[in-house]
Amino acid sequence: MRIALIAHDELKDEMVEFVTAHADALGECDLVTTGTTGKRIADETGLAVNRQASGPYGGDLQIGGMIADDAIDGVVFLRDPLTAQAHEPDISALLRVCDVKDVPLATNVASAELLVDGLLDEG
Repeated sequence: MRIALIAHDELKDEMVEFVTAHADALGECDLVTTGTTGKRIADETGLAVNRQASGPYGGDLQIGGMIADDAIDGVVFLRDPLTAQAHEPDISALLRVCDVKDVPLATNVASAELLVDGLLDEG
């Protein structure tokens, strides 16, 4: 199972907490991340991650390409809906390709819990 993990700056702490809480299940997966999110996850949880570029430098698009190639099974993208992002078109493209390819997408911790439970039969 290949899971993509992305978090805006304001939500990186929540992503690390989420990954820590699900480390056993996520440790069995191939984790793909954007740059800074992946560094935090690897440094703070010890899990192996496949880091792409940071979101503003094309990481969202790299992961979107993997989704388009059917190489991602689910996406947890903890995004901050209250802060404008300079790379908003890339974010929109990532969300759109998830819809087009019918890839489960969680954009907050509550939906991320359901995604992990559903995809990984953790709970």
